[in-house]
Amino acid sequence: MRGRDVFMQSLVAHGVEHIFGNPGTTESPLLDALAAWPSIDYVCHLHEGLAVGAASYYARASGRNAVVSLHVAPGLGNGIGMIYSALKGQAPIVVTAGQQDSRMQRREPILGHDLAAMAAPVTKWSTEVQSADEMDEVMRRAFRIANEPPFGPVFVALPIDVMEQETGNPALAPGRTWRETAPEPAGVAAAVALLLEAKRPVIAVGDEPARCGAVADLVRLAERIGAPVWTEGIRGHVSFPASHAQARGGLPFDAAAIRRAFEDADLVLLVGGDFFEEVWFTPGRPFPEGAKVVQLESSHRKLGWKHPADVGVLGALGPSLRAIDQALAGQASEEWQAAAAARRRALAERKAADAANYAARLKKAWAREPISMPRVMAELRKGTPADALVVEESITASLDFAANFPIDSPDLYLGARGGGIGQGVAGAIGASVARPGQPVLCISGDGSAMYSIQSLWTAAHRKLPIVFAILANREYRVLKHNLDTYRERFDTGGGVGYPQMDLGGPHLGFVEMAAGMGVPGVRVAHPDEVAPAIARAFEAGGPQLVEIVIEGKR
Repeated sequence: MRGRDVFMQSLVAHGVEHIFGNPGTTESPLLDALAAWPSIDYVCHLHEGLAVGAASYYARASGRNAVVSLHVAPGLGNGIGMIYSALKGQAPIVVTAGQQDSRMQRREPILGHDLAAMAAPVTKWSTEVQSADEMDEVMRRAFRIANEPPFGPVFVALPIDVMEQETGNPALAPGRTWRETAPEPAGVAAAVALLLEAKRPVIAVGDEPARCGAVADLVRLAERIGAPVWTEGIRGHVSFPASHAQARGGLPFDAAAIRRAFEDADLVLLVGGDFFEEVWFTPGRPFPEGAKVVQLESSHRKLGWKHPADVGVLGALGPSLRAIDQALAGQASEEWQAAAAARRRALAERKAADAANYAARLKKAWAREPISMPRVMAELRKGTPADALVVEESITASLDFAANFPIDSPDLYLGARGGGIGQGVAGAIGASVARPGQPVLCISGDGSAMYSIQSLWTAAHRKLPIVFAILANREYRVLKHNLDTYRERFDTGGGVGYPQMDLGGPHLGFVEMAAGMGVPGVRVAHPDEVAPAIARAFEAGGPQLVEIVIEGKR
């Protein structure tokens, strides 16, 4: 058998159903082999970065392995931004790229480069297969590393001659592996002791509870403690129900602001996340003075990595959360339980007050034209089916999105991690492939959408039931907000306007672009048109685009 046969055998052995790719000459062995492997579906994209973005969201939406096929050095270069986002989003994907014939690499052939070195900074592991005899070993290791916490991308370069070499080493099945580890009883006891002492506990949660199915365990513990629950500022998943009385929303992006959000907490419980992702520097720790820190993680890599924890517990999050909850149930005094109940009541009152304040904000913005951010999110919610998976990259509309889309289920939301834009439109492709038949709403700003607009062709090519809601304010609104913050923080004296941040002249016509790639579209500019246009788009089936003209920075 040839190296390419072992490669394909390895994909089947690891349960791979889809290859997301953009074809090139050095990928000829893989492309030529596809006909013999009908169980593996090739999802074609018009740009390598889009293939990576789609694969990343596919892996996160399905919980299954995803494989990407890129094209030598330029193709890998095109994909590196999305590989970085997959790394930050902890997507378990195996990224491959065809490599020039190894027998002529010293001649510096066209498109040739050290691919493993290129990919190394943004992957968990990066290598090149040297011979067909090691193909099985390399692929087994690649899948294993990608699926070890923290999950993330790995890279394998596949020289064209190695794919065609003969070998007697077939792909071996990986076998079943149980990776969940129980927390140390001593660590659980130490965490419980601090929680029993705390009078004003706070919880901050990352994406891990949603990824590992521990949301119900987190809710149970949060309710027992009576603590407010904050999510990371940039989230990829819903790890705590948004409508829950104890949910407080996303954290800000500098240490001082995070500290203020935690108010006078005397204990901060960190659960399964990258604590914290900051945009701006402020001195000091993100915790209130004197507050104890307890951290629960499934990966030693994150435990105490950025900030030391008074107690750090390593173990699968479900068992860790359950062990702490059970211990508290058995040890908590009546006085402690009464205090927790009082905290729950106070949080419910605060949640109701927040809702009333937002209702006032929405009322004030209701009739504005161009359409206001609060109104557009309310109308999007009205027109979207309750069972739709929402792929969200609205950035500056994130607060209004959260208020109008109080998503409680981890199965109904995917967000962009890492800060790089353009993930939403590409990611919606992978999410839809992962959830056949489920309606998908992709919310993207116009600037973000232009990074991956070619994804519309793949949506049309595969007839995917995605409604792309493009919020068109003709500007990089987030950059304008950040420029304001920069000028204030660094006391620049104030610049003039917002250079290079407007997208007018010429007009970006998303309806026209969509039509050119086979996706029907409509443009709406009046608030009352939004919900009906979205509803009709879902009813039509297949990919649809709704361009919504909204207000710019006020």
